[in-house]
Amino acid sequence: MRDAIKQSFRNNLWKENQVTRQILGICSILAVTNLMANTLVMGLGLMFVISCSSLTISLLRNYIPHRVRMIVQTFIIASYVIVVDIFIQANYPELSRALGPYVGLIITNCIIMGRAEAFAQKNTPFISLLDGLFAGLGYTIVLMVIAFVRELLGFGTLFGRNVNFIGLETWTIMVMPPAAFFIIGVMIWAAASMTMTRDKKAQSAPPALRPSEVKQASATSATAQ
Repeated sequence: MRDAIKQSFRNNLWKENQVTRQILGICSILAVTNLMANTLVMGLGLMFVISCSSLTISLLRNYIPHRVRMIVQTFIIASYVIVVDIFIQANYPELSRALGPYVGLIITNCIIMGRAEAFAQKNTPFISLLDGLFAGLGYTIVLMVIAFVRELLGFGTLFGRNVNFIGLETWTIMVMPPAAFFIIGVMIWAAASMTMTRDKKAQSAPPALRPSEVKQASATSATAQ
């Protein structure tokens, strides 16, 4: 169980990150990453929806007929999205107006359905809950990095607070959706380059000896001496 949790954590945050490796959830990146506050709310909302829906789908996986599973999954996801949308409207009306329809559109995010179909439908509830949580966390981290760059360079603020104390000129393009394309493109390129470099190093490195081979080599060396 512990190994499965570690593997899920590593995969969702880096090796198979939903955004930088699988190129999912791009629409919301363009829509909400101009301000860090909006981005954080969107990320937390998606983390809640994906973890709860993965848990629910895993609990019901043996009772859902295979031919209607996607309809049921969509219904479950939509129910949690409605909960998030109502909560934000009731407690953070200004953020709700700023996000507009994009909270409701969480239901169309490919990441949620992808984790439901690829993981929750085949695994136990607890590990499915954690997988959804880690997938949402990996998504949120990428969004926050993009929002950090866009808000800092576009408005000179972070979470709405002015940090441009030396009066640097802000970039209008950073406020516009194309900026998110440029930043996410750089992040995808950087992630792919780092993975390729690591794989090349692993291929060029000598194969590691198994414990039995290490003992045999030690015994041979001792005999030779």
